[in-house]
Amino acid sequence: MSEDVAAATTVPATTVPATAAETSPDNPWPLQLLSQKLRMHIDRAPSAWVEGQVIELNRRGNNAYLTLRDIDAEISLPASVWTKVLDRQESPLERGSRVVALLKAEFWLKTGRLSMSVKDIRPVGLGDLLARIERLRHALAAEGLFSDARKKRLPLLPHRIGLITGRDSDAKKDVLRNAALRWPAVEFEIREVAVQGNTAVAQLLGALRELDAHPEVDVIVIARGGGALEDLLPFSNEELIRAVADAVTPVVSAIGHEADRPILDDVADLRASTPTDAAKRIVPDVVEELARVRQARDQLRRGVTRLVDRETDRLASLRSRPVLAAPEVMVTGRHDDVERLKIRAHSALTMAVARAADQLDHLKAQVRALSPQQTLDRGYAVVQLTDGGSAPGTHRDVVRHPSQAPSGTSLSIRVAGGRFAAQSTGGQEPTDG
Repeated sequence: MSEDVAAATTVPATTVPATAAETSPDNPWPLQLLSQKLRMHIDRAPSAWVEGQVIELNRRGNNAYLTLRDIDAEISLPASVWTKVLDRQESPLERGSRVVALLKAEFWLKTGRLSMSVKDIRPVGLGDLLARIERLRHALAAEGLFSDARKKRLPLLPHRIGLITGRDSDAKKDVLRNAALRWPAVEFEIREVAVQGNTAVAQLLGALRELDAHPEVDVIVIARGGGALEDLLPFSNEELIRAVADAVTPVVSAIGHEADRPILDDVADLRASTPTDAAKRIVPDVVEELARVRQARDQLRRGVTRLVDRETDRLASLRSRPVLAAPEVMVTGRHDDVERLKIRAHSALTMAVARAADQLDHLKAQVRALSPQQTLDRGYAVVQLTDGGSAPGTHRDVVRHPSQAPSGTSLSIRVAGGRFAAQSTGGQEPTDG
């Protein structure tokens, strides 16, 4: 440190640019000034707790050198640590240990070397991992990602199944074999990925998004056999969980591990206990379906048979009725009715004509009795005045009173047998009696 400080104090007091943006080929910074500013900037950066996996660890006297690798990505970072920090651990760190470390960036002014110094380091035990998973589980549940209302129903018979599984894994074989046994025509779109390790999450995400965008994939199965808790951590990764929740295609979780179940089981649209169970639940059993088809056909056949028998009985009942057994009876009966009605109509008409004839005869008798000729036949006569200026034989008014025919008046008298002329000799009023 003393050498770095001494070097820092040797910068000549010249008119150098105040900022890096002001430098130019004609007015550059001294290299030591850049190093000083980098060191000042890095020294202001705070320490940070990071999580990773120890992939290298070498002790050299009082110092130890280790390399940390990201849990979910191919990113590593070398760091140095005092051995006394490592000696504080209850159990010695080993390669493959999952740890959280407090890192501080340090810049060596003289050599221009940036290094990471571990100020503290702690192993992450199973209890810590479980606690972290549970905190994430509760947080995602509070967002509603595990709600049954958002889970999608699986198709009854998927056209094509997307399968995400390990390379040449037993889980893959179990799903393919059991699905083919249940439905031989089933088709798969397989994506083989790493199912543990730091590349697992990235590969799982890529395969999930690719299958979700595939137009022919109706359901996606993420399958893996059992394993230790550390091996199953990718299936509790928050990014993967949110990707499954956002998927349009139904997702089935088939992680063969009943204890310490990963969060993927909660967010998936269907959880299968094992890959074999997933195969049984995503495709129907062709034997069972054929049995159901036969049963349905038998029920349909029995129903049709009952319907035909019932309608046959109805037809037989209808045919046994007299109107169908002897249909001419209906015509004969109507013919008899018509004949009977004709006779009644003829009789009624004959009687009506007879009554009308009698009435006509009666009216004729009345008319004759009231006619002027009948009156004349009984000895009466009709006396009429003769119009003297008219031609012979023409008559005028009927004489109804003696005053109409004074003496000398020419008269025409009509009797039953004819007419004759007469002359009035005068008349008198009728007397009582």
